[in-house]
Amino acid sequence: MVSESASSAAARSSAAAQVLVASNRGPVSYTVGEDGELTAKRGGGGLVSGLSAIGDDADALWVCAALGDGDREAVRRGVGEPGVRMLDIDADVHADAYNGIANSVLWFVHHMLYQTPLEPVFGPEFRARWAAYERYNRAFAEALAAEAAPGAAVLVQDYHLTLVPGMLRELRDDVRIGHFSHTPWAPVDYFRMLPDDVAEQVLRGMLGADRLGFLTGRWADAFTECCVRVVGGTSGTRIGVHGLGADADFLRERSRRDDVEERMRTLRGQAGTQDGEDRKLIVRVDRTELSKNIVRGLHAYRELLDTHPEWRERVVHVAFAYPSRQDLAVYREYTAEVSRVAESINSAYGTPGWTPVLLHVDDDFARSLAAYRMADVALVNPIRDGMNLVAKEVPVVSDEGCALVLSREAGAHEELGEDALTVNPYDVSATAEALHTGLSMPAEERAERTKRLAAAATALPPAQWFLDQLHALTG
Repeated sequence: MVSESASSAAARSSAAAQVLVASNRGPVSYTVGEDGELTAKRGGGGLVSGLSAIGDDADALWVCAALGDGDREAVRRGVGEPGVRMLDIDADVHADAYNGIANSVLWFVHHMLYQTPLEPVFGPEFRARWAAYERYNRAFAEALAAEAAPGAAVLVQDYHLTLVPGMLRELRDDVRIGHFSHTPWAPVDYFRMLPDDVAEQVLRGMLGADRLGFLTGRWADAFTECCVRVVGGTSGTRIGVHGLGADADFLRERSRRDDVEERMRTLRGQAGTQDGEDRKLIVRVDRTELSKNIVRGLHAYRELLDTHPEWRERVVHVAFAYPSRQDLAVYREYTAEVSRVAESINSAYGTPGWTPVLLHVDDDFARSLAAYRMADVALVNPIRDGMNLVAKEVPVVSDEGCALVLSREAGAHEELGEDALTVNPYDVSATAEALHTGLSMPAEERAERTKRLAAAATALPPAQWFLDQLHALTG
């Protein structure tokens, strides 16, 4: 039965939606040209694929935040894509909620990134930012309440919007609410570094949902333990696991286009040859995100060259470290450290005909796909990762088969660990040995492992991943 508040909210909606997605970033972004014209750019990913899969007649709506000047201008002009509602939340509120809390607190907690002798410090500045996070979540909850048809399904995404399910439940008791976490979930003792009232507020906010989704059973279990220890249980909220897989059809088609072939030729030229043969490639593709562990990966490569000098001039480490969150000082410092370590390796070991590390920091998807195809070894060694799609994408498009060196702390390890070379992300020496094992692996074994990795990696493609959550919520 629809409550009075639900009925009035639905009546206010100009296009009552049956399926709604809420996320910080939406499927479209806008830029303003010098002539004042707005240009829209569509994005991709699992949510876009999933919403497309339910069909145009499903009355779907995506609620997201206006993230830049172009987005805000589009909202103010009343320009928009069908099926998308952008929220023009005050820029200062968004900055405090997004950078001040979501990326500087919740992300750090779930990825266990704090240097605990000095951080975190939860004082007045944190409290002001937490109030902005509450306002930010409230704006989403109110927009969803206004747009949802009676009994609609609402799928809320990620750590930016942990309070939305509870807030929305207070406004609309008729809708079915799901929340999906794309990050790991912190162990209870680490999670409880948050102020007690904030830890409880996050959990109760999420427990306002009918169903919660996580990428692995490990993260779901950690959340459940937090609930038991902090708020006494999960209050009847259902919990499920949906391990997002790679989009095999898209990747295989996209990786065979001409621009990828061109990037492959360029990479071969940069890597060079030794004794008439192409050098072996160790490939990593990451954002310069603190949790991705790029610096330790470079130190492991340095140790490989020290302990197995036979690989000198026979291998090149192709490292793509694309900038991330450069408006935060700690990320700028980390990006600079990645470059410093790569330069030091090249200075110490390089020869006129061999550059040991090829570091690229400018984002180029075609070049990433080229590296995927060419990799002899893929290095995926995050400190902690909700899933890590790179680990799943490389085996799908690899030309000759690729050994996967994979951190046991990546969510993908739950599905890929049997055929990967597992490493402790903090153990540089063991990672160096795993790189040696991967480089030395017989071609037939690499090919067989890659086939099995690709099958596991594509078991739940993005569209089906989304639909499974929707059906679990509404079934």
